[in-house]
This record gives sequence, structure tokens and C-alpha cells, in this order.
Amino acid sequence: MAKVGIIICARYRDCGGGKCFRAMRERHGGFARYPADETVEIVGYSTCGGCPGGNVEYVPAEFIKNGCDVVHLATGLVVGYPPCPSIRRFKEFIETQYGLPVVVGTHPIPLKYLQTHDRLSFWDASGMRELAAHLLAEPRELMEAYN
Repeated sequence: MAKVGIIICARYRDCGGGKCFRAMRERHGGFARYPADETVEIVGYSTCGGCPGGNVEYVPAEFIKNGCDVVHLATGLVVGYPPCPSIRRFKEFIETQYGLPVVVGTHPIPLKYLQTHDRLSFWDASGMRELAAHLLAEPRELMEAYN
């Protein structure tokens, strides 16, 4: 069983998590790494706390109290506008401080967001293509289904 904590961007603090939970159920996006027959349980769901990400310092400790063994940084941190400038630091800090593996992404990148970001000069410069390569490798039809 995988016990997952999800950290979302504070700009989306009112998000109900529908795309993330759907992706978990259907094993899409960042959740494609888990076999269909493996139980995946969400043990925590929080925002980063807003720039520069103050919750990232202590939220993983709360996740661990609930049995967390992997943290997912939500897809909104990758393709929100602007993309999260701290996502690499979040990943490194959580892995170093808490010893938890960090997966970048929850649900597939919605195609409409990808099409916009493809036209933005700074998105390529941000290195998001490399960081979220597994999300970009998904079929166009699947990305469109998450619009």
C-alpha cells in the first residue's frame, strides 16, 4: 500500500482535488507509477502555504504522522501561472529533511494548459519539461480529458 501526501499551490487552496483524486483512482499522471492492484491512500492534503512555501517546512512531518511514504507535488505547481519557482527546492528539502521520495505531479497536465505554456518562452527556461517529463509523455487524448 502506498500512503500519499499531496501538496498543492496555495493559489488553488480552494481546489477540491477532483483531478488529483481521479488520477489516483485511474492511475494517470503522477499516480501511473502505482500498479492498479496496489492500494493508494491519501493521508494528507495541504497547500504549500503560499510563496515561498512555508508549509513545506512542516507539513511533511504531519503527513509522516499519518503513515505517509511518498509526497506528490501537485500538477498545478508545474502548469499554474506562473509555474512554481520553488518546486525543485520543495522536492530537495522534503527528500533531504524527511527522507520521503517526492513525485512531481498528480493528475495529467490538461492539454489547454500545456498549449498555453508551450507558447511561453520562460516555461522551457524553467526546466519544467525535464522535471515533469513523465506528465508530458502522456497521450494527447488523456491530457484533453483533464481539460
